Amino acid sequence: MIKDKLVERRKYIRLKTPISLTYTIQGSGNIYNAVTKDISADGLRFESEAKGLKESVNIELKLEIYDASNPVHAKGRIIWKRRISLEDNAPYNVGVEFTEIEEDNKNTFLKFLCDLIYNLPKETTDA
Repeated sequence: MIKDKLVERRKYIRLKTPISLTYTIQGSGNIYNAVTKDISADGLRFESEAKGLKESVNIELKLEIYDASNPVHAKGRIIWKRRISLEDNAPYNVGVEFTEIEEDNKNTFLKFLCDLIYNLPKETTDA
């Protein structure tokens, strides 16, 4: 049973929600736009066409959280990068682990995640 041998390594629930963001590769002045595919308390996944992204590279992020007056500033490290399809010009899915969220933004970010979790559809069961 292969499925029984798979171990879930995530510590936090992953929430599939689109969030506009900009990111900069540390040491580069280039600013890129992206949208999250999913997000959790310790990281996120986004789609990008930027070819210069490599694993273990540090990036700076600005997340446009709904209803927040200012973007959430965070730092992260690219954990993985994979093409979305086999086409040569296909964009990449990029997995990022947060390494720091600015102190002023932590409450905004955590409240946003809690609101998303609270509003998840409830599973119904037949009694």
